[in-house]
Amino acid sequence: MLEKHRSHYKFPPLISFISCTRPRHPPHDQHISIFSYIYSPRHYFAILTFASSISSNTYIIYVNPSHKPATYHTHTAWHGALLQSLSIDPSRHLLYSYSSVSAFAASLLPHHVPLLASHESTLHIHPDTFIPLLTTHSPTFLGLPPYTSSTNSNYPSIDVTVGVLDTGVWPEHPSFGDADLPAIPSRWRGMCESGPDFPSSVCNRKLVGARSFSRGFQAAGGNISVVSPRDLNGHGTHTASTAAGSPVANASLFGYASGIARGMAPGARVAVYKVCWTQGCYGSDILAGINGAIEDGVDVLSMSLGGGAFPFWRDPVAIGAFSAISHGIFVACSAGNSGPTASSLTNTAPWIATVGAGTLDRDFPANVQLGNGKQYTGISLYNGEWDGKQMLSIVYNKGVQVGSNSSKLCLPGTLDPAQVKGKVVLCERGMNARVEKGQVVKVAGGAGMILINLAVNGEELVADSHLLPAINVGAKSGDMIRDYVLSDKNPTVEMSFGGTVLGVRPSPVVAAFSSRGPSTLVPELLKPDMIGPGLNILAGWTGSVGPSELAEDERRSDFNIISGTSMSCPHISGLAALIRVAHPDWSPSAIKSALMTTAYTVDNTGSPLHDSASGTQLATPWSYGSGHVDPVKAQSPGLIYNTTTEDYIAFLCTLGYTVQQIQVITSSASLICSHKLSTPGNLNYPSFSVVFGQKSRQVVKYQREVTNVGLAGSVYNVKVTGPASVSVSVKPQKLVFRQVGQKLRFTVTFKSKQVGSRSDAEFGWLTWSNEQHQVQSPIAYTWNY
Repeated sequence: MLEKHRSHYKFPPLISFISCTRPRHPPHDQHISIFSYIYSPRHYFAILTFASSISSNTYIIYVNPSHKPATYHTHTAWHGALLQSLSIDPSRHLLYSYSSVSAFAASLLPHHVPLLASHESTLHIHPDTFIPLLTTHSPTFLGLPPYTSSTNSNYPSIDVTVGVLDTGVWPEHPSFGDADLPAIPSRWRGMCESGPDFPSSVCNRKLVGARSFSRGFQAAGGNISVVSPRDLNGHGTHTASTAAGSPVANASLFGYASGIARGMAPGARVAVYKVCWTQGCYGSDILAGINGAIEDGVDVLSMSLGGGAFPFWRDPVAIGAFSAISHGIFVACSAGNSGPTASSLTNTAPWIATVGAGTLDRDFPANVQLGNGKQYTGISLYNGEWDGKQMLSIVYNKGVQVGSNSSKLCLPGTLDPAQVKGKVVLCERGMNARVEKGQVVKVAGGAGMILINLAVNGEELVADSHLLPAINVGAKSGDMIRDYVLSDKNPTVEMSFGGTVLGVRPSPVVAAFSSRGPSTLVPELLKPDMIGPGLNILAGWTGSVGPSELAEDERRSDFNIISGTSMSCPHISGLAALIRVAHPDWSPSAIKSALMTTAYTVDNTGSPLHDSASGTQLATPWSYGSGHVDPVKAQSPGLIYNTTTEDYIAFLCTLGYTVQQIQVITSSASLICSHKLSTPGNLNYPSFSVVFGQKSRQVVKYQREVTNVGLAGSVYNVKVTGPASVSVSVKPQKLVFRQVGQKLRFTVTFKSKQVGSRSDAEFGWLTWSNEQHQVQSPIAYTWNY
């Protein structure tokens, strides 16, 4: 999910529409349901869905692996022969042949589809889908060991590779320097793809792999001038350097957020898979990237992309992720940027770590001093010349068209230069990119901009690198500034910029844009799983575009500050790499469990986490999952909830999927739903979501199994907190582990005391604890009647 907002881009025909969230945290703020968005920084690129103008469309064809004849030694040979048997020329129509997923992608003519659909080997045919692209201080904020220039001992080379599926990489960036790293581990099987702008020599002992996948995008009509892994957008370089970038001294964005920039796992290797292009990402290319990452031998997969909530058997990200975890690869994905709307999550499969976004304790304050003496604090990354003591006139809704409200939003061509020249312009968020609004003001001759949040944005302040003096203020401050401008005969304003401030309280706070639960696909599964830093994150940037991503922006910076769940996801991916090093025998679900059960839910003032959508209301597990990640505690969680592929298959059987649909996800040669869970909520998961139904569902029982990864002889006692409307009993109430690795089960019985219907949710916690560990699980309660 990548976002660009250039209005002059030509949009390729989309074969199938996926409704997506607003981009990473766009500098755009459009809210149009017929658009698909790429999760990228400031702008989001809106891709309009319309009928294909070409005669062929791209499909992903899932096939039963048991039908592969032994005479074909490769999947490519079999898939090609299958097409040929139906008089479909594989040299013209076969795009990808996957090995980790039992499927292939092909560009098909209309009459080809029923032929393939009726073939005995075919499980399912699905149209290719468009999927959007959904730092210096982060490590310190998370409590990771400090880096000093005199020694790198805190960050030794580790035999772990983080694979990043995104927009590629700017390989010359210092975050991918390989100083002091030893030779590439012999088990690594990846490659460095060469291209006209990407010689294979740019890969090194840090950047051990770089590949690109574009056949699906091109088959859909997408235009690519140069096919290579080079990042021309910035999103991919930012996420890859966040996950595992090497330490870079004196990093900043034009002086903001200065310090030593490093990834979460700076000693890890990085492999980049470019699956997203100018107009976004296609499911067939994403599956090809995941397939390549599995073949290459990555240990962690980071995917800051996703779109919509579709059944898992129709979701290429969920399907590819299942194959990855089946190969022992931890997978983290963005939760989406459609918050604070309820049930706006993407990437909710239980085998995926679904990551929401929170704030750091770092800010870039800027002050708005009004002529009436009132002062308001906002945020800004402006670094140019500015007379902070100068009072200027401030105007609002001064458009070229009288009576039009479009000038409130500062849309292109709407401001009247005669009325805004030399003045500060008050602009509202919405419809177009935040940075574009600033450019509109600049083109009209405005001296500066104050950007005010709408109610949906709340008090969350997003930093953008505008091309003119600009300050973003919250919704409450914005309302008061607007009232002043409309009521005063000669409104004036003074703007000042405060640089970088650390130790901001309270923090973390849940980002307003971070997508929320409950899950619409499986209400009995609590998502997101956790949150990590995702607002105003500094990390590496491409040399191809400026920090605003505007065509008019001629500035270049090695680093950029952007926001979104696209930024929080690679934080978790890098931390998972550190846990993989500490516990190489742990499964992907064990790593996720450790991150979830050790997460915290209080801020640096000791208060429960708040939600920036309102600024005052407390957040809930539907916005932060198990809490904010704590990488230090996650290294030693005490107990883990381990979930196997067999458990996931039982879960899928419980959802009522057909055998063929489950085979699409699992690539199983044969499958029988011999074991089902009593309810999807009985999956051995580190969190609980309890859905009460009519009288027959007033009592819900869940069983869980935990594994001792602490000390032999550990004893844990249970504590349950929650609402008075539910009684909870746990049996047994004490777990005694005689040895490390021992597994014990417990049963939780939830009984509703609710009389009558209700639409709101309530929350609680189940905690197993001893002197060394607190193993915490959130509980969400809903009443479905």
